Amino acid sequence: MKSFPSIRNAFTAVTAAALWFLAPVLMTGCSGRADWRLAEGAVWNTTYRITYRADRDMTDSIMSVFRRVENSLSPFNEKSLISRINRNETDSTDMLLRRVFAISSEICRESGGRFDPTVSPLVNLWKFGYTGKVDPDSVWEPGQARIDSALQYVGLQDCSITPEGRMRKKSSGTTFNFSAVTKGYACDLMLDMLRRNGAQDAMVEIGGEVAVGGKSPRGDSWRLQIDTPVFSADSIVHQALEIIEVADCGVATSGNYRNYHQSSGGRVGHTIDPRSGRPVKSPFLSVTVIASGCGEADAYATALMAAPSRAAAEDIISRGDGLRVMLVEADTVLRYNWQ
Repeated sequence: MKSFPSIRNAFTAVTAAALWFLAPVLMTGCSGRADWRLAEGAVWNTTYRITYRADRDMTDSIMSVFRRVENSLSPFNEKSLISRINRNETDSTDMLLRRVFAISSEICRESGGRFDPTVSPLVNLWKFGYTGKVDPDSVWEPGQARIDSALQYVGLQDCSITPEGRMRKKSSGTTFNFSAVTKGYACDLMLDMLRRNGAQDAMVEIGGEVAVGGKSPRGDSWRLQIDTPVFSADSIVHQALEIIEVADCGVATSGNYRNYHQSSGGRVGHTIDPRSGRPVKSPFLSVTVIASGCGEADAYATALMAAPSRAAAEDIISRGDGLRVMLVEADTVLRYNWQ
């Protein structure tokens, strides 16, 4: 499951998909005129790039959205709402948490449990979570007894949120890590904020997850580059696999080629199977999903990376609502509903 580091952590680029503009972006300090503007920087151990057409600068509002997401959903922030729920200090939820819970519950069901944010204890156990990591070349593998112990707390289907907004966990030892949906959902929230403030033409990219609305600076659809999956833990390799044109949707890519370490059996990726408690042995190097929302695209991309076979992935795709999917295998690129 993809990590969602704190806004206060040191910056390290870990983007899953690259975005390249094929037209120049106009930035201006003038107000009262709808010009193209650009906000970019570092957040949550990754980068963001927000392009929008508006009559004023919206940097303050952009940072406010980042803070809202951080304070609600980041398991890397000890004071966040989800961290306090994980420690059983509260059972109260907010709008953001209820939304990612709803998205997660739906995709957990549609994927046959292959997407499950309560896998959090196992993600931590395998050193891919918020309790500490190991270097890519380090060898780390927990024993089966520890895996079995953590598995007893996994099960999103046994959790719920009451009509009053109270979280009901499977067990007091159950913890949540919504990182595999949060970054995409943050793109959706950011795009919604821009639209409410009159910026109908906008693109939000956070760590390779993208939400787009309206028209690009060229006056038509937005062009995004999907990277070829290249194993590299210490650098970002942007080698184009395909350029796509999209409008009014969310795009997310998931893969294990930039977040992995070694085990006794060789390289293991960060996508953990909620049923076995072990890193997924996936036939896919990367998965790209286009959906109506980036939160849904983000979660489905992770679910598909957890599929053990092409047939299992195709079953998940068939259950999704209008998903467009690219599956990249070692020597094959498979496209579903892509055009």
